[in-house]
Amino acid sequence: MIAGSRGRRILVAGVVGLGMLLAPAASLGVDHGGTSFVSGASGAGDAYFPFAGNGGYDVRHYDLDVTYAPPGPAPAPLTGRLDGEATLRLRATQNLDRFNLDLRGMEVDRVMIDGRQAREVAPPPDGETVEGLAYWQVQDDAARQWELTIQPRPRIKAGRTVRLVVRYHGDTTRPEDIEGVLYGWVTTRDGAMVVSEPEGSMTWYPVSDHPTDKATYSFEITVPEGKVAVANGLPARRPTTRQGWTTWYWRAPDLQASYLTTASVGDYEFRRSETPAGLPIIDAVDDGLTPDNLATTNASLALQAEMIDFLDQFGRYPFNSAGAIVDDDSVGYALETQTRPVYSRAASEGTVVHELAHQWFGNAVSPTRWADIWLNEGWATYAEWIWSEEQGGDTAQAQFDAVLEIPADDPFWHTVVADPGPLGLFLDPIYDRGAATLFALRTKIGDDAFLTGVRRWVSRYDDGTARTADFEVLFESVSGQDLDEFFDVWLHTPEKPTTW
Repeated sequence: MIAGSRGRRILVAGVVGLGMLLAPAASLGVDHGGTSFVSGASGAGDAYFPFAGNGGYDVRHYDLDVTYAPPGPAPAPLTGRLDGEATLRLRATQNLDRFNLDLRGMEVDRVMIDGRQAREVAPPPDGETVEGLAYWQVQDDAARQWELTIQPRPRIKAGRTVRLVVRYHGDTTRPEDIEGVLYGWVTTRDGAMVVSEPEGSMTWYPVSDHPTDKATYSFEITVPEGKVAVANGLPARRPTTRQGWTTWYWRAPDLQASYLTTASVGDYEFRRSETPAGLPIIDAVDDGLTPDNLATTNASLALQAEMIDFLDQFGRYPFNSAGAIVDDDSVGYALETQTRPVYSRAASEGTVVHELAHQWFGNAVSPTRWADIWLNEGWATYAEWIWSEEQGGDTAQAQFDAVLEIPADDPFWHTVVADPGPLGLFLDPIYDRGAATLFALRTKIGDDAFLTGVRRWVSRYDDGTARTADFEVLFESVSGQDLDEFFDVWLHTPEKPTTW
């Protein structure tokens, strides 16, 4: 990712305060056979976002069928309308009495589990249960706690896979993340720019919104005729138009983290090409770009096939397609949405190689916890450095030296790269000190061990997640060196490195 700048409290069984790392299993139920059932945790256990993701199940697939009406022309309010039906195939990992999904700002109309309709009830007193199939919604903006709680009947035994359908609707605006930066379903005058890092997917569909619960996706996105809807993966079929509305169909068969999903809508023109190896590249470029931004974008996107070939030094490109979505929104934002990064205003060369590198680092291998985000951004920034050198620009050494020229008393060095805090995810040190860490590591262990390590990293953790500790263990193994001091200096100490 590259960014240009950086209600009422209801307590329900299984939902706790913001300071808790993991919401405990709060209610116990027993079926007639004596089996115990629990409430799935209301978070995935992430210290930075305690209520993002959920426990007790693994989502295997999302089928998202949404209809979107963008705002009217100015001076109409910058508000759209979203009507959706999300069909989830999920597998219980515990005996579940109830479980949660993340959903923010949407009204739920209907819930069905394996074809049986749930009924809506008011939240019961803390610790109590309501018999019968039920669902209710809990929202608490103060604690960033947005949960749709579902109580299935019959209860779901561990190992069982169920089909959950949630029908919902709501007005769309321009939601903000914890830092006040736009994310999620960002409403634009001509459509929507959908960019959800770190936990903004819940603003447009019910989801287990954490990288540790990856799933496959399919999309049906219906928009006013003349608008274009772009999502992850490849088109599943040709768009269809009926009574002034066009439906676009996309399918993403590769596992992906929820924050990497997109369903951007706008006045896009499609461009199709492929790499020499036959990988499809699909670009959607907004027809409202200024001439200068369009020229920059055209020049950068023309290099994508060459960039992918260059980045193959880290391992084979991990997905079924590549490309870009370039929107004319003025946010000044870029995000590595899987297979099809989103760029606002323009796609510069450095940003394009950065977001393409994320397809390996962040997308194929995602962070186990958001504290590990340097494993995304440090690698993508390092890819910018070596691409620049490859193209005859600044060398990686020169860019490393520029980082080391930052004075020791500069706040830049005060961030702990491996644990920056929830408000430090997108600070400069995560990118630049992260990249410098990789440059220094390569210098220390040599090219052969470094490249062996990075390929093994991608291969071992592809389709999953990994932590900083996993990274440290792997590179010690491939190098045969004790790197404890090195990693302590570069990743865990809020001071400028001097010796390593």
